[in-house]
Amino acid sequence: MNAKAKNADREKKPMSNKKYLWIWAPALATVTVITVVANVGLNVAGGWVASQFGSGTYEFTNAEESAAWDTEYYSSDFDDIDAVDEAAKALVEEISGAGIVLAKNEAGALPLAPSSSVTMLGRAAADPVFGGSGSGSVDTNSAVTARGGLENAGLVVNDEVFTTIEAFAAENPRGYIEMDNPGASTYYIGEMPVADYQATSASFEQYSDAAVVYVGRPGGEGGDLTQDMTDWDDNAEAGQHQLELNKDERDLIELAKSSFETVVVVVNASTTIEMGDLQADPEIDAILLAGSPGATGLNALGRVLTGEVNPSGRTADLWAADFTADPTFVNFGGYVYDNVEASFPVSAIETATSNATVTSEAPFVNYAEGIYFGYRYYETAAAEGFIDYDAAVVYPFGYGLSYTDFTWEVASTEAGDVDGTVSVTVNVTNTGDTAGKDVVELYYTAPYTAGGIEKSEVVLGGFAKTDLIEPGASESVVIDLAVEDMASYDHLDAEAYVLEAGDYTISVRTDSHTVAPGTEPITYTVDSDVVFSGDDHRSSDLTEVTNQFDDVSAQFSTEPTEGKVLSMSRADFAGTFPTAPTPDLFVADEAVIEGFAAWDYDAQAEAFEGEKPATGERSELALIDLRGLPKDDPQWEDLLDSISVDDMTGMLLNGAYQTAAIGSIAKPQTVEPDGPAGLSSFINSSINGVAYPSQVLIAQTWDVDLGTAMGTMIGNEVLQKDLNGWYAPAVNLHRSPFGGRNFEYYSEDPFLSGAMATAVSNGAADKGVYTMLKHFALNEQETNRVNNGIATWATEQTIREVYLKPFEMVVKDTSMDVRYISDEDGTISETTIGAGGIMSSFNRIGAVWAGGSEALMTTVLRDEWGFEGFAISDFNLYPYMNPNQSISAGTDLTLTFQPSKSFGDTSSAKAVTDIRNATHNILFTVANSNAMNGIAPGATVSYTPPTWVYIQIGATVVIGLLVLAGGLMVTRRVLRHRKDEADVSAPALAGAGAGAGRPGDES
Repeated sequence: MNAKAKNADREKKPMSNKKYLWIWAPALATVTVITVVANVGLNVAGGWVASQFGSGTYEFTNAEESAAWDTEYYSSDFDDIDAVDEAAKALVEEISGAGIVLAKNEAGALPLAPSSSVTMLGRAAADPVFGGSGSGSVDTNSAVTARGGLENAGLVVNDEVFTTIEAFAAENPRGYIEMDNPGASTYYIGEMPVADYQATSASFEQYSDAAVVYVGRPGGEGGDLTQDMTDWDDNAEAGQHQLELNKDERDLIELAKSSFETVVVVVNASTTIEMGDLQADPEIDAILLAGSPGATGLNALGRVLTGEVNPSGRTADLWAADFTADPTFVNFGGYVYDNVEASFPVSAIETATSNATVTSEAPFVNYAEGIYFGYRYYETAAAEGFIDYDAAVVYPFGYGLSYTDFTWEVASTEAGDVDGTVSVTVNVTNTGDTAGKDVVELYYTAPYTAGGIEKSEVVLGGFAKTDLIEPGASESVVIDLAVEDMASYDHLDAEAYVLEAGDYTISVRTDSHTVAPGTEPITYTVDSDVVFSGDDHRSSDLTEVTNQFDDVSAQFSTEPTEGKVLSMSRADFAGTFPTAPTPDLFVADEAVIEGFAAWDYDAQAEAFEGEKPATGERSELALIDLRGLPKDDPQWEDLLDSISVDDMTGMLLNGAYQTAAIGSIAKPQTVEPDGPAGLSSFINSSINGVAYPSQVLIAQTWDVDLGTAMGTMIGNEVLQKDLNGWYAPAVNLHRSPFGGRNFEYYSEDPFLSGAMATAVSNGAADKGVYTMLKHFALNEQETNRVNNGIATWATEQTIREVYLKPFEMVVKDTSMDVRYISDEDGTISETTIGAGGIMSSFNRIGAVWAGGSEALMTTVLRDEWGFEGFAISDFNLYPYMNPNQSISAGTDLTLTFQPSKSFGDTSSAKAVTDIRNATHNILFTVANSNAMNGIAPGATVSYTPPTWVYIQIGATVVIGLLVLAGGLMVTRRVLRHRKDEADVSAPALAGAGAGAGRPGDES
């Protein structure tokens, strides 16, 4: 046979079974493995997938006998979402108009004459700061612009200059805080250099009625503003920070002064800025503190400039002249312990599904100033002769001017016993020629003994805002102050609130520093010390209030001590003024090191003495059956007995912007969007709603009625969008002006913050919306916030009197009316529940994670204050935030998607008890919310999976059939080939036997 014939035979020879299987077996196995892994992954990560593509629908069908019952427990005031949006935009404009502060107005420079021709200057004229970045951000794509706001008010704007600024801003970004990514965050001021105005300066003369100069500063979640601009500004001098005017801004001010007779400065920021030079400059005619305005707030700014709206806002923070001289300045930022290696066990699946950066660092911050920050420091330091108030303070807390004048008269005072109230009636008369509103502020001064309980010189105790008062007209306002609210917390001796004996001076003031002209202070005398301890606790507390944070207070000392933070004291401001942490404070003691250790759920389970509760038992109860019942009603136990551990944990670990449905008890899924400046969602843009002003601007209204109106409007929006809860309001304090998230928080003052947040929460509750009050607690710094949780150190007096106070007010004073069906005839009854939700924080209280602090989340929140709702963690992607520790301490829901987090223990008596308690807290709130609209007792439920589940099932079936067919094909081919080989080999073997042994028989 020749070579060609041999090759032809070889080409026709079929592929061997070995080679064939080598190709097809791995291919079919790979497809099978991918399919199995994909299905497992979809099931494990079902929470996240559902958040992106839907979780299916539960359809509730009421029984025939209940079909006609009234199950619209909460109803919208509007016909559709478009009507809500229009009303909300009008409300946003009203809030902004009421919150803009007229800080300076020399010689009546404002208001401007109608149809004035003005030149807008400054980057923020074309690129306003509408709010902040992060979860509190809002959609402002359709918001009224700064230029639009002026033109809508009838002002004529210099287009040539504006266009130049607009082009510059588009090409030169200002600084931006990248959430939890300091390496990517920037801090450029981004102001246009004065030289760039030269080409358009000839147009100034045509638009010369006023220069309106805009100064803007942004903010953002996950990062603070910088105290050092040397890396971000070529012209920065040593020590220059982000909250003072830079060279470009100062040059711009000089240009405005030299080119225009009237110069108006608009501060477009939700934090304070050093404004002393501008306030003192006689060539700066007017200054407006406009905050961050939301969707339509810049319309209000235009109307304030023209006098259509008389400004009535008051500062929500004290504006200091030199931020570097503030007692908080040196204890704000990034400090990390030298001797702590933080390490937390993380499962492989959690690591794979989380993008969190895990380090071994243990950061800390010392609130060394104690209660003395903001106006509490400046007013007290001035009273003690430690500072020159006029030199140190530009604008007091609660300060603001008007286009008209008011006089006040204290008409009456009623003083109750120590368990009663002081009630002050003030007559406010408009003595000017323009209608306007005024704010009456009530402060108290408690008796202070050097070396005794620390006390501020003045503390805000109440306030009231008038309605619009016409010229010559008067209005009476009444302010009530509970006497027990003037008590101070003594964590060193009495370990309780103490109302010390002595004279308490109560004064009505136009701001924190100025007693209203024509009024006299009121003296309230306490004859002997009143210690609110044991059963003799304050009337607003449910139980005794005593020290719960000794471990935190223990890091402080009233005398210089190695390894301790020196507490700032009014008795010696000079000797105790805070310094940056000294080397000894970077060395953590054993208690602090232990606090950073991983939570041991096995040890907790072993130490637990209770019995494992029942789960998964048969019951006919549904969640709607418990609506309106007290939380301790026995039927709750029966309902909870019926829920499986899997159903409970599935809900508790998939708490990102929802609580999951539980079909066995006919619990619907609920949806809870962010954020404090209006509804927003980074996972579902259809939820995004009307952008409200920043909470700073809302606080500057000093108007609780507007706060209530905002809450009610949000409630209407929630109902129209089939939502249920709301991650707001936020009541952390402006401890430092450099706090990156200050735009989300109201004020430096706990009382103002608490009053506004309570109003908003009650407004939302009117529509069955539970608010998730945040961030509980001491979350005043963004730097290092998720880096194993920043250890926050403060004395218990500071914690209770200042940082917990606004949370306490909201929890105690929020109520939701609940309509429910109370019998088999469909009778509607009513009851009332309290605050529905609260969100814990990333940071630690001392060395204990806030969300895992039983002292905070249970003893204070539930036992002392009476909270019956549910608590949720902040976004939980981080190993130190242990879900078992959460539910043990009282943080019920984990704000994450499975499998980013999991329980280490779901079977012990301890774990099941905690899981059950957390479920109870969530179900109680949901049962009494608008989530039950349309559902009557006896309703049945059916579930329709989302489309992606059908696709998953269909794809799995198709792939499975193809793999099966492929397997059959391979098997058939292998068997056939094996038979063919056998048939061919049989004759060959026979022939070989016949011809064997013939010499020379070769081919």
